[in-house]
Amino acid sequence: MGENIDLKLMDEEGRRIDGRKFDELRPIKIEANVLKRADGSAYLEWGGNKILAAVYGPREAHPRHLQDPTKARVQCRYNMAAFSVMDRKRPGPDRRSVEISKILSEALEYVIFTEQFPRTTIDIFIEILQAEAGTRCSGLTAASVALADAGIPMRDLIVSCAFGKIAGKVVLDLRKEEDNFGEADVPLAIVPRTEEIVLLQMDGHLTTNEFQEGLSMAMKACKNIYGLQREALRKRYSTVIDKNEEKEKKEEKKEKEEVVQ
Repeated sequence: MGENIDLKLMDEEGRRIDGRKFDELRPIKIEANVLKRADGSAYLEWGGNKILAAVYGPREAHPRHLQDPTKARVQCRYNMAAFSVMDRKRPGPDRRSVEISKILSEALEYVIFTEQFPRTTIDIFIEILQAEAGTRCSGLTAASVALADAGIPMRDLIVSCAFGKIAGKVVLDLRKEEDNFGEADVPLAIVPRTEEIVLLQMDGHLTTNEFQEGLSMAMKACKNIYGLQREALRKRYSTVIDKNEEKEKKEEKKEKEEVVQ
């Protein structure tokens, strides 16, 4: 990370490249239950990021020597599609993907009641279809919704957001240019109800006061994203309820018609 003198990341009025204020999130859209063959799934758009998350399980762990008799194993696979970035990425997992997969697995395992499903595995797939910085935060937020969609018992959803520093100013939710040429980037993930931090990394340098300012900003943003996650799940299950009610009405109507005949 380092400031690029040819790229002005913030103007005199404090507006960023895309017109956002320092404490403003990129537009976020979340949809649950987008894959019919997965136990749970979610699709998320966050700025230029497009993320698909799928959950399978709990199911019997194979091979059997990997089974834990006391709890379920949580396995997360984070993968960037070859076409997700401008410069075509080599297909398959790389060192960065393996590292992020491990970090996200540990964060998600913290909120899942794994002790309820001994000898099983819960497999979580996060596919980055299009990337524009902040993919681990976007992926973790989508995966959390997919887990809830699968009906897997959790302490709470996980919400993730990043803050950083550009042009000497602490800002929220960095985009690509800010991530590449800014002075710091800090991905963060929390459990909203308890405000426990389950993921925290930092690339760059911040003073203690700058870190506290960014942390407060990100915590507040996570609460807003939490509302979007809950709304996506509410919409998904209200649709299911409406379909069930419609089915029941049709069956009642059919029964009445049969009685009349």
